[in-house]
Amino acid sequence: MRHLLLLLALAVSVITNAAPPVDTMTGIFNERVKTVQVLGPGGDIFAPPVVVLGAGDALDIEFDRLADDREYMRYRVLRCDADWQPSSLAESEYLDGFNESAIENYDFSRGTTVHYVHYGFQFPNADINPRLSGNYLIQVYPEDNPDDVWFQTRVMISEQSAPISASVTTRTDVDYNKGHQQLSITVDTERAGVSDPFNDLTVAIQQNGRADSEAALRHPLRMSGRTAVYEHVSPLIFEAGNEYRRMEVSNVNYPGMRVDGIEYFEPYYHFILMVDEPRAEESYLFDSTQNGRFVVREYNSSESQLEADYVVVHFALDSPELPGTMIFLDGDFTSRRFDAESRMQYNATTGRYERALLLKQGHYNYQYLAVPPGARRGYTAPIEGDKYQTVNEYLIKVYARGTLDRTDRLIGVSRITTQ
Repeated sequence: MRHLLLLLALAVSVITNAAPPVDTMTGIFNERVKTVQVLGPGGDIFAPPVVVLGAGDALDIEFDRLADDREYMRYRVLRCDADWQPSSLAESEYLDGFNESAIENYDFSRGTTVHYVHYGFQFPNADINPRLSGNYLIQVYPEDNPDDVWFQTRVMISEQSAPISASVTTRTDVDYNKGHQQLSITVDTERAGVSDPFNDLTVAIQQNGRADSEAALRHPLRMSGRTAVYEHVSPLIFEAGNEYRRMEVSNVNYPGMRVDGIEYFEPYYHFILMVDEPRAEESYLFDSTQNGRFVVREYNSSESQLEADYVVVHFALDSPELPGTMIFLDGDFTSRRFDAESRMQYNATTGRYERALLLKQGHYNYQYLAVPPGARRGYTAPIEGDKYQTVNEYLIKVYARGTLDRTDRLIGVSRITTQ
């Protein structure tokens, strides 16, 4: 009995003292770093951050540093398991070459009121080339201080050895053409080297690039030969949300989409957006959006990445204060993080939630997410509403890990958009 109590005490101690999860979410941690973008192969701004292992394709990582002179920066990669926590592998097991490289491609802004240096590099490349499929976290830091991470971004290397088929319906297991969408997924494991598909697979589904509401399934509902079938389980049911809101700040002399006025207070142009209203009780209205993405653009420039200025954009949401609930701006321009930068502040004088952000000129998608007390994810229902007709984009990722494996392989990635 004494030995049993000792073992139980040891187990409780291990659980209690377990290290907290490592923050691997995409994010910017230096106030001078702005406009981080990961472009798909060929510079595709609308592609997910995925390349195929061994295919020779690369992602373009671009960003700005608000400064007059170049900073010497480097980057490294950290391999993660399916849950985006660091894997137990040594660097030599998942990389060819050294795990750090200088960022040598840069150029200076031209004709802007706010001076910045635009940087870019590709991954994978000859210096840092992954040997294994999976999740990778890229971290950028100053050359003289590797511990000071200025920003990090998630990317993926896929084998594409497991074909994925998927469909979306609004006739869900919880309602019928109301506020949800439900997926059905099949994964063909015939060529993926998976010995036990029922127990070795993890399927992760992400809606519109949102990490906070990502769902994961550890077992298929059933197997049909070597095909894993996922259907009629709660993680496959998503709140439908609403079409993203859009605004345009590409011209400092003329108000663009959703801009109510433009003013100049040195050193910035200020774009005051039209006041947004809650849409939860409104009827659905279709709009063609980019599901939270943004595009850098200066209306009169042929090279917007260098000639677009930084402007202060003022957001306002006309809504009663929601006690205890935090309201955040969601979109790629906020890195999809719930932090001080993206949080709307309630102004009792105006009766509105407000936030001003320094953004690069361009076209932006955004929405308002409500985070209730104690929650770790945002909800569209309180402000945007959940409309079953909403056009959503779902990214489906399939990982494999056998009993004796020490890490997760990414064997397939697919994207589906509701019609």
